[in-house]
Amino acid sequence: MSDLTQLTLKAAVDGLKTKAFSSEEITRAFVSNIEAANPTLNAYVEVTADKAMTMARASDARIASGDAGALEGAPLGIKDLFCTEGVQTTAGSNMLRGFVPPYESTVTANLWRDGAVMLGKLNMDEFAMGSSNETSAFGPVVNPWKSKASNADLTPGGSSGGSASAVAAELCLAATASDTGGSIRQPAAFTGTVGIKPTYGRASRFGMVAFASSLDQAGPITKTVEDAALMLRSMCSFDVKDSTSLDVPTPDWTQSVGQSVRGLRIGVPREYVVDGMPAEIQALWDQGVQWLKDAGCEIVDISLPHTKYALPTYYIVAPAEASSNLARYDGMRFGHRAETASSLTDLYETSRAEGFGAEVKRRLVIGAYVLSAGFYDAYYVRALKVRRRIAEDFDKVWGQVDAILTPSTPSAAFAVGDKQIDPVTMYLNDVFTVTANLAGLPGISVPAGLDSNGLPLGLQVIGKALDEATVFRVGAALEQAAGGVGKADRWW
Repeated sequence: MSDLTQLTLKAAVDGLKTKAFSSEEITRAFVSNIEAANPTLNAYVEVTADKAMTMARASDARIASGDAGALEGAPLGIKDLFCTEGVQTTAGSNMLRGFVPPYESTVTANLWRDGAVMLGKLNMDEFAMGSSNETSAFGPVVNPWKSKASNADLTPGGSSGGSASAVAAELCLAATASDTGGSIRQPAAFTGTVGIKPTYGRASRFGMVAFASSLDQAGPITKTVEDAALMLRSMCSFDVKDSTSLDVPTPDWTQSVGQSVRGLRIGVPREYVVDGMPAEIQALWDQGVQWLKDAGCEIVDISLPHTKYALPTYYIVAPAEASSNLARYDGMRFGHRAETASSLTDLYETSRAEGFGAEVKRRLVIGAYVLSAGFYDAYYVRALKVRRRIAEDFDKVWGQVDAILTPSTPSAAFAVGDKQIDPVTMYLNDVFTVTANLAGLPGISVPAGLDSNGLPLGLQVIGKALDEATVFRVGAALEQAAGGVGKADRWW
């Protein structure tokens, strides 16, 4: 085979099981790709080449003995938010630089149980706080796509920018990612890849470095909808170590991919038409509606009236939870500790000042503010009430529709550095995605077209809680209708 790295995850797993090639061969091919591209794209913060080859050889032995797992021998990238036993896990922060976990996250343990191979740890926004992968202590990730209008480096989105860039540039077959307000779906849309956030509680959060505990959820970024279904099945499980883990069966979602969508009712929420939305985004949305009509779906105009409050609600709830979660990084038990301090208080303050980056500090200050005695009721409690209303909006429309179609992002990928000056402008990238997190619903982004500058754009499908099967059905129908968006030219 000319280039094993161009295979989809499903094709690679099938090829490995039929012994068309070995795990050692495909792993070596990916390691070679990483060595060539990573100095430019900065997708990986740590490459575990020796470990990967050892795991690949073990997979080949299991395949030979007829004991292959669901992902046996498939080389994957792991977002640096997931604790990996014996391999540094930093969450993209100087605060955790040098932290080597003595345990494995449940999500990655599930992947290793099913035979996957770890290529390394992927770059990300610091503590998953960002929409462009520019807040990482390891520097920004570069999108493998280029605009026809400029040669400027583009952001791959965030916080899972390393995962999206690595999949798009064929530096892994698929990658783990996490989504707190859109951090799987937005990077997937920016890089022409597929990304799904499952129902809150589907995938265990044990061993994931916490950002906002009531919003964080693990999911995959892949090349195709079928790959996402295959990968998510391995990632999800009930876990007694996570009190929010759902004790429900994990279906074989690959069976949903390709099923007819005829007769499904698809909601189009009028509130998602936002001021200043580019005409290309509206046109893509209209095209998606037409594709589903042609496939036999019934299109239903719906209202989600509290949508306009979703972004401000998210940017109260998420920083509040982050302020609490990140209080543990005090320089005493683990993480960065300042070398000089005049007192215990000074040690706390200096360690946190040195360890955290600017965006994390900004959100921690906001979180501490909205949780403070004078403002708790005015901001945090009110935000929780609005969050409930947002979830109720979805509950009301599920009697009318089976899934909801929206754009994934308000624009295509923008240049590195473009939106760093104004945090509010950066936060607007989450305008279409945060509602699914606030309501705990599954959502997938599928590449559906290119803008006038040749950059990928995505459509989002939101489904009922625990109904990822319908999300995959509709996502696959959109993928088939769109016919793919192609791949980034290898300029690196």
